[in-house]
Amino acid sequence: MKQYLELIKHVLENGEWTENRTGVKTLMVPGAIMTYNLAYVFPAVTTKKLAFKAVVGELCAFLRASRSAADFRALGCKVWDQNANENAAWLANPFRAGTDDLGPVYGVQWREWPGFKILDIPPCFFTQGTGVSPEDRPALDAYTALHERLTSEGWSVLGYDEESRPTQEIFYKEIDQLGDCVRTIVNNPDSRRILFHGWNPAVLDEVALPACHLLYQFMPNKKTNKLHMNVYVRSNDLGLGAPFNIAEAAVLQSLVARLTGYKPALLNLMIGDAHIYENHMDMIDEQLHRELYPLPALKINDRVPFNIDAETAVEWLKLVEPSDFSLENYLHHEPITAPMAV
Repeated sequence: MKQYLELIKHVLENGEWTENRTGVKTLMVPGAIMTYNLAYVFPAVTTKKLAFKAVVGELCAFLRASRSAADFRALGCKVWDQNANENAAWLANPFRAGTDDLGPVYGVQWREWPGFKILDIPPCFFTQGTGVSPEDRPALDAYTALHERLTSEGWSVLGYDEESRPTQEIFYKEIDQLGDCVRTIVNNPDSRRILFHGWNPAVLDEVALPACHLLYQFMPNKKTNKLHMNVYVRSNDLGLGAPFNIAEAAVLQSLVARLTGYKPALLNLMIGDAHIYENHMDMIDEQLHRELYPLPALKINDRVPFNIDAETAVEWLKLVEPSDFSLENYLHHEPITAPMAV
């Protein structure tokens, strides 16, 4: 994790103090990149103990589209408790559904992105029983064809009163972005559009915390049998968040690679706002004075299949358990605690 420590040094030497929503100042730099080759190492921080069980617990909750902190806890991850139940702004939010509710966070957008399509209804649709004029026929046929196509693709029509003769029809569908990525890796690996997004502007006011790691792009290479992945993180807390996020992205990349028959390779993390909280300086200083250990290896349980068909691979995204992942030969220093800014 030398790159991680080098980034911390860069922020300490070149960062600017900024204010933010938490009330705790941060020292930040705009723009940073870290690259890890998963073919050789697993990027687990060694200058303190990585909460690996929480990492894989959170990932499993994301893969299951969980929106309750209780689900995260049941999978071994408690990092969402404060955001769900101790964030004053969220507690006062009218969209909050009660204790432990987080709103449609990360995994909901990954696996159940709310999609809408609006289809114009030609006026002749409501009068076709009395006959359709030749000039109206093309519009009616086009509408009928589109309606049938959307319905066959799993889009549902939101109800309306036919007597009111609406001018538009609204279709709804939960879009499994990550599942579609897996299908494309298997069926069309040359595509440069294999990505999923966690930043949904329509629901930013309905979540306890808008996505920080918000854009993932898979890049499979059939010739080398490698799966690369790029991740864009809009805002990254280097003291607590970065080691967690790096490890979680590496596990996700490794899992998708296994299910689709590839070897995990380059993991590129691009950070928009890389920062250190003022009350994390002691933790950061302690890490910088600790010796680096060799990086561990990720072990995925043999029960998780390798190189399977696309639909079965998509099903497995929700079947994996935290116990399916472990670190081998993980040497690390003692944990360091620090408060999380909420």
